[in-house]
Amino acid sequence: MAYEDLSKKIIAGVGGKDNVKSVVHCTTRLRFKLKDESAAHTDELKDTDGVITVVQSGGQYQVVIGNEVADVYDTLIKVGGFADGGSVPDDYGEDEKMSVFDRFIDLISGIFTPMLGVLCAAGMIKGFVAMFVAFNWLSENSGTYKILYSIGDGFFYFLPIVLGLTAAKKFHVDQFIGMAIGMALCYPSIVALNSSKTVLSTLFSGSVFESQIHATFLGIPVVMMSYTSSVIPIILAVWFASKVQAFAKRIVPTVVKTFLVPFITLLIAVPVTFLIIGPVASWLSDGISTVCVAIYNFSPILAGLVMGAFWQVFVIFGVHWGFVAVMMANVASQGFDPILGLSLAASFAQTGVVLGILLQTKNQKTRGIALPAFISGIFGVTEPAIYGLTLPRKRPFILSCIAAAIGGGIIGFAGTKMYMMGGMGIFSIPAAINSKTGIDGSVYGLIIAMAIAMVLGFALQMLFGYKSVDGNDKQVKVDATATTAEPVMAGGASVETTPTGAATKVEPDVTYNAATNLSSPETGEIVPLSEVKDEVFSSGAMGKGVAIEPTDGTLYAPADGEIALVFPTGHAVGLNTSDGAEILMHIGMDTVELEGKGFETLVQKGETVKAGQPLVKFDIDAIKAAGYPVTTPIVVTNSKNYHEVKLAFPNAKDVNATEPLLQLN
Repeated sequence: MAYEDLSKKIIAGVGGKDNVKSVVHCTTRLRFKLKDESAAHTDELKDTDGVITVVQSGGQYQVVIGNEVADVYDTLIKVGGFADGGSVPDDYGEDEKMSVFDRFIDLISGIFTPMLGVLCAAGMIKGFVAMFVAFNWLSENSGTYKILYSIGDGFFYFLPIVLGLTAAKKFHVDQFIGMAIGMALCYPSIVALNSSKTVLSTLFSGSVFESQIHATFLGIPVVMMSYTSSVIPIILAVWFASKVQAFAKRIVPTVVKTFLVPFITLLIAVPVTFLIIGPVASWLSDGISTVCVAIYNFSPILAGLVMGAFWQVFVIFGVHWGFVAVMMANVASQGFDPILGLSLAASFAQTGVVLGILLQTKNQKTRGIALPAFISGIFGVTEPAIYGLTLPRKRPFILSCIAAAIGGGIIGFAGTKMYMMGGMGIFSIPAAINSKTGIDGSVYGLIIAMAIAMVLGFALQMLFGYKSVDGNDKQVKVDATATTAEPVMAGGASVETTPTGAATKVEPDVTYNAATNLSSPETGEIVPLSEVKDEVFSSGAMGKGVAIEPTDGTLYAPADGEIALVFPTGHAVGLNTSDGAEILMHIGMDTVELEGKGFETLVQKGETVKAGQPLVKFDIDAIKAAGYPVTTPIVVTNSKNYHEVKLAFPNAKDVNATEPLLQLN
């Protein structure tokens, strides 16, 4: 029930079900793609119990939950009725106003997020097997070694097939087409061609692109590359396949689309991949790796200091996905990556600071957040620590960045490299073990850097961060020896006490708006909000108010103010009144599915309106004929800023547009 209530509040906070294009989750966050982010109630969401914070980055509206995110997500999609395992139909296509950088981050996260758990698990198994061999616990000739190693290495070897699946979802391609392209890249005879001793000719002789030709396709030389464990070639190949598939769908008759569309797509996309996309993408991947390694080689210590200092900032804005792509390219090209490992001390620096806060705080709520954040931080999950503890207090976050920078510098000095995508936190250590050289100084350097970052983070917090621990808390400290039965004012908050002086209720300050009245935006029958057939409204999660069953198809402004939002479909309008009230008017239930049919929007976002001004015209008969109710909730979304929201005439059953409807006191 706790997850259900939280899910209702989150759905209301993101602007309601109608505002959600899709939702997925990662380790700690619900990642929404919203139709209109301005329709979300970010401040209210941040103050919701169970929500650590809200981050808007990379075209995503991210609600940070913490370790319970998977359970909250499962409940959320049930409560919200979201289809396709949490995704709702994308009615507006890929027309978001995103920068090129945001699109890149959104692309990488969308492709890697679905497989991240298994990717890390496979890397951990592969890393542990390498560690067992280094300790002489396993022999490379044993069956145990071969089976365990196949679990880890098999996933990476056939990575193009997995990426073909996830990239196909991202590019809206038949998923089996994406997998088929990956399978072709990993096909044994194709892999064998790359090391064939038969050389037909040599292209680009004397240049960095010099390539021996082992095979031709219809007489065209094929530049063979190693595509097992590769990343960029399959992603570009599936993108190209999306264009071919779209073309095929336009020209192929419906009756034979089932098999002819995949036939045409594969027949064009796979050869083009081998002839053009694969070689170019491989050269691009090699180029990226060369540049990154060159920067690292200029000064590994400086690179570590910078990477460590800013890694947590990268995580906050979601741009760390870019480094994941670079790492995968480096591993595929050179067999190792020196870049991403520089960030591995950051989670321990953050964890050390959290341990300091845990020991310093006297606030039970802070302690309740700090303990699980400390535990999850050891395993590399730092979002609960960042958003729940250090970032809101500022100084602890800065101290953790300083400690992380020192740790990153030590990792750079030790020359630590990552040979696979492993786990996070302490589980990342096996990924730094070279299967050929075993545990060497670079691995010990990584462990030392993690320990120093954690100890330094703890020490800095204990020395310099203690003033910020409880200084920002809203909780009021009450003298338990007080004997008065009157409300005690402590720090501006109202504290109710019993005759014995024990505190029974603590309420933080609330700034109340001036009382105001709202006129009815519609003519029709008054319906209690609790009777609306949508739990987001009936539960009061969106705020207090009332609903109207309209008899006239015009929605009017209930007060003077500014239009805060207008949905493209015309079914919902938000108004910020001149008196400070925030009003949401939602015409009908699930009417977003009509895609604007039956609605005529008369105003635009940002427009100033007067009370009684027409906002939307809607065809009641057409909407009902389509199977949708027209019951219209009128909700005061900032109800917490009023003592009460009540009907102007409590016994009224009907109301005319522009007549008094609600009193906000």
